[in-house]
Amino acid sequence: MIRWLLLAARLFLAGIFLWAAATKLPDMATFATDVANYRLLPPALVPWAASAVVGVEVVVGLALLAGVWLRPAALAGALLLAFFTGGLSQALLRGIDLTCGCFGGNDPATWLTVVRDLAMLVPAVAVAWRGGGANR
Repeated sequence: MIRWLLLAARLFLAGIFLWAAATKLPDMATFATDVANYRLLPPALVPWAASAVVGVEVVVGLALLAGVWLRPAALAGALLLAFFTGGLSQALLRGIDLTCGCFGGNDPATWLTVVRDLAMLVPAVAVAWRGGGANR
């Protein structure tokens, strides 16, 4: 049963990361603006960081989908989600009014967004720790 839950978690995460990247790719300038609004990076680094985030999302999603490098991919995804959670939290604590930038939309960042990221972090940690299920 656990193997099937891990497989489901792995495929769910693959879909989430690929969907997140696919929604940002058509308008990377808007995503870069969203990244800049978090006020974590110097402006010169923002385009590089935005591209890196999307690149990592694609690689993690494809690796999880294909069943290769499962634990490293899940760990990278978990680290990305932890970074997102920290970035969102610091912005909300500082009173910065911004859109999430999570899935290419204009959804405002809220504490519910932080909870959503933490909820996605759970299966990422599980797959990083135990492997990817039915076809490890």
